[in-house]
Amino acid sequence: MRTENRPKEITQTEEPDSNSETSEDLELRNGEDSEDLGSSDPESESEDDAAAAKPYNLLLQSLVASNEFNRHNPKRQKLDFTQDQEDGVILLDGKDMADEPKQEGEPEEEIVDVGSDNEDQSDPFESHFTSPSPALLASISSASKGEWKDTKLPNSGLPGNVYLSTPRGPKQTTGGRRIESIKDLNLKKRLVAEELTPLQKSLGQLVFDYVDVLYGERTLGNAEELRRMYSLHALNHVLKTRDRVLKNNAHLAKATDKEIELRDQGFTRPKVLFILPTRNACVEVINALVDILQPEQQENKKRFQNTYYSPLDTERISPNKPEDFRALFSGNHDDLFRLGLKLTRKTLKYFSQFYNSDIILASPLGLRMAIGDESDKRRDYDFLSSIELVVVDQADALLMQNWDHLEHIFKHLNLIPKDPHGCDFGRVRQWYLDTNAKYFRQTLVFGGFVTPEIMKLFNHNMLNVAGKVKTQAEYIGSMIDLGVQIFTRIDPPTPAADPDTRFDYFTKAILPSLLRNTSTSTLIFIPSYFDFVRMRNYLSNAPIPIGAISEETPVSSVARARSHFFTGRHSVLLYSERAHHFRRYDIRGVTSVVFYGLPDNPLFYREVAGGFIGRSVGEGRAKEQPKVRVIFSRWDAMKLERIVGSKRVRVMCMDKGDTFEFV
Repeated sequence: MRTENRPKEITQTEEPDSNSETSEDLELRNGEDSEDLGSSDPESESEDDAAAAKPYNLLLQSLVASNEFNRHNPKRQKLDFTQDQEDGVILLDGKDMADEPKQEGEPEEEIVDVGSDNEDQSDPFESHFTSPSPALLASISSASKGEWKDTKLPNSGLPGNVYLSTPRGPKQTTGGRRIESIKDLNLKKRLVAEELTPLQKSLGQLVFDYVDVLYGERTLGNAEELRRMYSLHALNHVLKTRDRVLKNNAHLAKATDKEIELRDQGFTRPKVLFILPTRNACVEVINALVDILQPEQQENKKRFQNTYYSPLDTERISPNKPEDFRALFSGNHDDLFRLGLKLTRKTLKYFSQFYNSDIILASPLGLRMAIGDESDKRRDYDFLSSIELVVVDQADALLMQNWDHLEHIFKHLNLIPKDPHGCDFGRVRQWYLDTNAKYFRQTLVFGGFVTPEIMKLFNHNMLNVAGKVKTQAEYIGSMIDLGVQIFTRIDPPTPAADPDTRFDYFTKAILPSLLRNTSTSTLIFIPSYFDFVRMRNYLSNAPIPIGAISEETPVSSVARARSHFFTGRHSVLLYSERAHHFRRYDIRGVTSVVFYGLPDNPLFYREVAGGFIGRSVGEGRAKEQPKVRVIFSRWDAMKLERIVGSKRVRVMCMDKGDTFEFV
């Protein structure tokens, strides 16, 4: 059964739990500590060798026990073999099935010639992964306890304010390199890269120094710059990782000292994870990877084109739709996919087994299905145990899918694997064995804006000891120059109380006048699906007919609701934010708008308040001065800032007055 890519639906007769957590709850809440699976005390560096080896010995014991169980359990062996035939655990469909594993003894063409590209000890790859300094290792303790020091970065070259968070403790250098040209990036020679743009130079000094980045200023104009930058970084990381392993293989083969120790890898092969909203977004990233890597051969390319490109007969998006909508939903916009890529010296292979892959690209839903839930007997997430770079692009679009899937993925990153998967534990880096991999993983998040959900990810899942950076934009606002806009603040004492306080205010202060004044066609914009269902249920017994359009409404019902609203048969229409995101309906006949809550995307405010009403004014349907009413609380500060601007938001959230009128 397919896992739904949306919040759990509430039936007509269900009411949401008033104590349930909403997205707004997260804005000012510290939240729970992120999962820490037995991280070792960093002070153990000073203890004797026996104590330092204890996590490693315990790990070996657990994996030996796992092997013994598999040897004496034929049924389990058969099940595991079946799992190995798939790219993950659950097949999406026949076309997405991964290739069969190579036969035993089959020669494997690897990435590089052993003698190429000597290591540079000043390379951040070396200082972060290969030979982390004592100061970096000591920072693990502070990062695990959530002890961070925030510093505003001057002259960053990035828009807005930029803040760097580093673990408290010994001082370390973070993102200190100045990137002036492509030559400053310590790139592998085989990569083909253009000269850097100003944005790539500013972000590059953080990204290529393995600092976590939350960048909330992604636009249609800079999307390609960002994509090429993180694709270049990902390929550079994969090539350096694989080259190091192969060179050490050759070194060990020639070594006469059998006691030599070379720790150069993790538990499993995959090192880079891209989390993307659609198959078309996956195509765009792979096109960037191919352009930079320029492989001599691409294995399974035709199959990739057949399953990820949009068929020629696909219905085209209307040019009347907004530009951001056309960019997001162009091409194949299926949000259920996962794909492994394997790099060799001459070849880029699509649909490789996850455990044979260097790079994994997936949607949250696709990867969630591969991981499985607690009740799934065939769940598997060991392939995520050694991910060292995560790129989350278009995070704002992922919010409109099901953010729970993304959180589920992050909970299963960098855990100790349940099975060995052919791992040579004598080659595994010590910080992997000490269950500290999540403190060395780099996470890059790009989106058009930042929300409480994204900030929770930043605070609790981005734990890089090299530091983490977030950008904070200065907003001028998205107010419209049409009619009267009245913002009313409600004051719930806690985020958990917000839904009930909002519902009480709306039903007592706003709804009665709407039900009396049937001459005005009012659209009620509701961001939360749970609030939408609650209001729809409440109005099911209203004295006047009410229309409702959500992302779950059938096409025929949508057409009927729009027609009845336009002709005046319905004077009130409920409209959900997700419906607007996925469809961008042009609702005709709107003469007033009530925002039950503000949208995350500031463009939606302009399109609904300005576009819908503006069209009615142009058609001469507005008999009175158009009016927009907005309900907000201080827990909506991030949304409000994008609408009214950074200069107004503090006054509106903290002022003694609770009503603010803009004409």
